[in-house]
Amino acid sequence: QVQLVESGGGLVQAGGSLRLSCVASGSIFIISGMGWYRQAPGKQRELVAQITFGGSTNYKDSVKGRFTISRDNAKNTVYLQMNSLLPEDTAVYYCNADIKATMFTGRNYWGQGTQVTVSS
Repeated sequence: QVQLVESGGGLVQAGGSLRLSCVASGSIFIISGMGWYRQAPGKQRELVAQITFGGSTNYKDSVKGRFTISRDNAKNTVYLQMNSLLPEDTAVYYCNADIKATMFTGRNYWGQGTQVTVSS
């Protein structure tokens, strides 16, 4: 069993910053890919940023230069630093991870989601 626990969401004004954290716990051999997704009301869930075990990153175009994803492998934690926030960033943000319990067995997990609201 594996659990992803998120924190750091909240209400901020446009131009402000938030730092999201997601900690994975349970039976973990290695966490390969980790990422952040978001879903706004009436919209499909979309990938915001992802990071590999080795630190390679990929971002949605609209957040490039504003958001930074990082991870601490020793702590099984992924972060999303969000700067220069815009009202269109308002959404529920979900942590996602591909986790291997053993060298040969892996599966995908989701966090519970954390609300980010950016006021204008």
